[in-house]
Amino acid sequence: MSHKTDQEPNDLKDDAHAASVIPESIADGVDEDVVEPNRRLFTGWQFLLFAALAIAYSSFHLISLNVYPMETWSFRIVHIAGALILGYGLFAGARFADDDHQASGDWIKWLSYALLIPAAYTLAQVFLMHQTLSGEAMRIDPNVENWHYGYPLMATTAGAIVLSWFYRQARHRFNPADLVLMVCALASAGYLLVAYNTNIRMSTGTSFAPSGISWAAIAGSLLILELTRRVAGLALVVISAVFLTYVFAGPYLPGFLGYPGLSLQRFFSQVYTDAGILGPTTAVSSTYIILFIIFAAFLQASKVGDYFVNFAFAAAGRARGGPAKVAIFASGLMGMINGTSAGNVVSTGSLTIPLMKKVGYPARSAGAIEAAASTGGQIMPPIMGAGAFIMAEVTGIPYTEIALAAVIPAILYFASIYFMVDFEAARKGMRGMRKDEIPLFSKLVKQVYLFAPIIILIVALFMGYSVIRAGTLATASAAVVSWLSPNKMGFRAILKALQIAGTMSIQIIAVCACAGLIVGVISLTGVGARFSSLLLGLAGVSQLLALVFAMLISILLGMGMPTTAAYAVAASVVAPGLINIGIEPLIAHFFVFYFAVVSAITPPVALASYAAAGISGDNPMGTSVASFKIGLAAFIVPFMFFYSPAMLMEGSPMQILRVGLTATLGIVLLSGMVQKWFFGPVNLVQRVVMLVGALFLIYGGIYTDIAGLAIGIVLFMMQRKMHGGGSKTAQAG
Repeated sequence: MSHKTDQEPNDLKDDAHAASVIPESIADGVDEDVVEPNRRLFTGWQFLLFAALAIAYSSFHLISLNVYPMETWSFRIVHIAGALILGYGLFAGARFADDDHQASGDWIKWLSYALLIPAAYTLAQVFLMHQTLSGEAMRIDPNVENWHYGYPLMATTAGAIVLSWFYRQARHRFNPADLVLMVCALASAGYLLVAYNTNIRMSTGTSFAPSGISWAAIAGSLLILELTRRVAGLALVVISAVFLTYVFAGPYLPGFLGYPGLSLQRFFSQVYTDAGILGPTTAVSSTYIILFIIFAAFLQASKVGDYFVNFAFAAAGRARGGPAKVAIFASGLMGMINGTSAGNVVSTGSLTIPLMKKVGYPARSAGAIEAAASTGGQIMPPIMGAGAFIMAEVTGIPYTEIALAAVIPAILYFASIYFMVDFEAARKGMRGMRKDEIPLFSKLVKQVYLFAPIIILIVALFMGYSVIRAGTLATASAAVVSWLSPNKMGFRAILKALQIAGTMSIQIIAVCACAGLIVGVISLTGVGARFSSLLLGLAGVSQLLALVFAMLISILLGMGMPTTAAYAVAASVVAPGLINIGIEPLIAHFFVFYFAVVSAITPPVALASYAAAGISGDNPMGTSVASFKIGLAAFIVPFMFFYSPAMLMEGSPMQILRVGLTATLGIVLLSGMVQKWFFGPVNLVQRVVMLVGALFLIYGGIYTDIAGLAIGIVLFMMQRKMHGGGSKTAQAG
């Protein structure tokens, strides 16, 4: 018998006292704000100042999106500048001073203060240039732009960035080098706002563009890259640097990589427009993403995340390997409102990973399951980690259509993880949690109204409301619904939610702006078109070979990047090539999106797996290999989009139903093959047969489905005969 069965006498004893010991909640703290290692923790007036800035930033977006819209480019420039100012205030560029690291000397502090003088001078010049352009002058004197604005801005920005790398101080103190960077962000954005609100805007990308635009764009790009390093690590910065190097090294490269070349001024005068940084990625981050971050913050402030996790424990906690199944459900629910795989791991994994270890999972398996489940949150409708909004922006396909198309792939992904977990629990004889270890389901059902904001969001979207209107309604409903729960949101709680949203948004906005820089390089140099021609050549040999190549490029581009940036870059490089070889745009973009998502659990650089390993205490590389194995279905399913479009809801209802059911059965066989278990242990020959049956069923063709079902039935009969429906489970314990 399994360990769970062995525990039953104890469970019966415990049940007698269950009413007095059953916990009301075991998920307290899931909704707490996760504080990054390099985030400053202010006190006193500094805390109040940056809290007010964060609240103002979130409120600005709510007002601009719903009440008083701004001109598009101006809105996006302010959106990025606000994130830069908040980001440099809240995130340090170096380690904090502590017992192991001494505070920096006074000379860095005074040098930083000295840089404030040229920084303030460039900001003053912006106001003077604005007055010049407001008069009769059509443009500004180039000498003024270069000597009084451009050169001091560049020297100050570069100098302050370098100083910030060496400036070490206590966690609650502010850094004058970062104050300089905040002023530089204002000076850069200020000039662009002035220039782009005149006829000068028409000259971008030409030799007639004023040099001030290029200086502002270079400084803005440096500020974006440095903030991205602070909030998302070096990977995206290195990839951006490679692409930027290509702009100027490209003319000297051989073969398909070569291109005629762009001058420094022409490139940077155009990259800070809607051809690059202000393009699709920032369009999405300044509208849908920021709005859904505010929505998530309102849910967080009303403790809905705690309820989601408690609900998952009550629903699945007593099943074998219970905490692992809870991790799947909780991460799926949290993933709908959480924009990053690694962030999802940190919020739910801090609770589920220790509990998985408690019931017998090795640290590696516990971390891998949480990483794979949290990554799946990015493909879980309706929000899908914000990647769906970028897909809608890039392809022009309605968001509701994209969310519907994601349903079957999301079911397959989570079914795969579920059966991987279930078979591993059966093979190792793991128990579920006892009744006295989890909240009562009957009590939690009474608070099911807390799902109302997400239901309102989905209903509003499918009733035809715009995404912005639906998101705003859902946000307002989160505050209203909280009044029915113990965590009522008053005025202070709403301000707290807006503050959390402003802080949470910094990473994704920096990442989207940085991805926009890469997208700008791709569009302005034409390197994406050359990749497309390469894919077209491969497709002439084999379409499968072209798809494999596209998969590898998508994963490579996504390594170390948050999902949103990974998809944005891969969609610019890879998706056009897939469309050119005859693949439908929705299928091509979903193919790329899936691999951008699973790059978070793909060795050697797997952000979600690394975050999980930090909690479980296991080796990061070992955890990433294990999570890759658990998420294996995600590497097969995208190929099936191509061979069976019904998986993306393209086809008749009967065809979609057949493909969905048979693919799910295929996932069960695939999970059994990986875990060496079906109704009992399986030998090598049976595993090979299971793999063949799984691929037949996932493929989606009528004849392959029949063959796969036949294999599945034969395996089922053999296993039932050999193991009697699981009665010999104890053998594997």
